Amino acid sequence: MFYDVYKAWRENLSQYPAEAFEAGDVLRALNRDRLDRLDLLALLSPAAQPYLEEMAQKAHRLTIQNFGRTISLFTPLYLANFCSNRCAYCSFNAQNQITRRQLSLEEVEQEARAIAGTGLQHILLLTGESRQKSGPEYIEACVERLRPHFASIGIEVYPLEEEEYRRLYEAGVDAFTMFQEAYDEDIYAEVHLAGPKRNHRYRMEGPERACRGGIASVNIGALLGLGEWRTESFFTALHAEYLQKHYPDVEVSISMPRLRPHVGTFQPVASPVTDPVLVQIMLAYRLFLPRVGLTLSTRESPELREDLLPLGVTRMSAGSLTSVGGYSEGTETGSPQFEIADDRPVDEIVKMLRTKGYQPTFCDWVNMRERTPALRQSTAK
Repeated sequence: MFYDVYKAWRENLSQYPAEAFEAGDVLRALNRDRLDRLDLLALLSPAAQPYLEEMAQKAHRLTIQNFGRTISLFTPLYLANFCSNRCAYCSFNAQNQITRRQLSLEEVEQEARAIAGTGLQHILLLTGESRQKSGPEYIEACVERLRPHFASIGIEVYPLEEEEYRRLYEAGVDAFTMFQEAYDEDIYAEVHLAGPKRNHRYRMEGPERACRGGIASVNIGALLGLGEWRTESFFTALHAEYLQKHYPDVEVSISMPRLRPHVGTFQPVASPVTDPVLVQIMLAYRLFLPRVGLTLSTRESPELREDLLPLGVTRMSAGSLTSVGGYSEGTETGSPQFEIADDRPVDEIVKMLRTKGYQPTFCDWVNMRERTPALRQSTAK
């Protein structure tokens, strides 16, 4: 399990302080075809900052080589915002006084028609982390309503058991997103004040259960700003590397979400993730993992999303809302999870991508039911 890899590196990471890496280590990483974990640490170190342009050029070449100039588009659909956790950084925190809602199945289908009308064929379903209010049976029923409208359905919900992922796969789910939030166990405990989400290891092993349950596409990430960014980025990359190695038939991707304004007063105390830092993280991911997808959401501003396009982005959200409902006219909405920064509609995102020489992709696969998830097993020992 990846948790074992994480524990081993956490105990030994202090042997490789970021300040110990030098220009020669960065240049050696830039000149290698296959990078190891020390190369990754070098690219995340202060010594790499003068070489961001060289890193960007190589990252661009690798992205074109492995992905072409296509950008897959998707949008999130929040089904509910009830939550049983007390996460310091999230508006859905169970103690926050916000408007709580859950979509009925009729409203889910109404939202689906509105989203599908924009041309989008990839949708990501989200809920607050409440098994009582948004249990697997409810999610499954929503998926069955949505299946006729979309080529691909993803989920970003609380961690499930392997058999529950398999059941959702059989209902039509083929993609999965789960942010570890913080890989550092101490920081994780500090920001998850109460609720089932406090189980750090169970969450970390969620992507593996999803892979074994048949999910074809897995997206992971750390919420940048909670912990020290070099450490969090390093473990995110190691996690993606592990999944690629042990589940080679799964498409693995990484998101790079930064903290956004939310209901509450929480302010991170770790090292700030500035725009140049985000660039360095993205470039290190691309050079270390040339075939991993990189997702950039509407958490980032329009200007920054456009600037980052050539550096390795393969997937973007468009026309996003973080409230429950709101895509269809007249739908009552619940309080949003966080403020988005890029509120452009889908057609504007499409126009921008084409102007910049990229091909926006509304459907880059069709959910294939001939997969046999029950036979998929990890080669991990």
